Amino acid sequence: MAENTERGALTEAVYYILLSLYKQMHGYGIMQNIKELSNGRVSLGAGTLYGAINTLLEKGWIKPIPNEEDSRKKDYQITELGKETVNAEILRLEELIRNGKKVTGGE
Repeated sequence: MAENTERGALTEAVYYILLSLYKQMHGYGIMQNIKELSNGRVSLGAGTLYGAINTLLEKGWIKPIPNEEDSRKKDYQITELGKETVNAEILRLEELIRNGKKVTGGE
């Protein structure tokens, strides 16, 4: 995973994980939400998801939330730093689209 806090591009998986965590969610819920958000186009395996979660925790982009219902399940939520990262990525993607339309004469 080559995410960079200095305005680097996010992978699609990380982008969708961060979007999912605007609501408190556990791992399986994140996988299901990503599938729904992407209309089934993106499907993360458990290994990919939990590897990304560990990286996002280290970066401070998400935080664990204690789950009293089932102590085995861990819920996560996006942090303010994570939200800033998502907003920066949206701006980067909008710039890419604008430039692509400018060059290709698209809408």
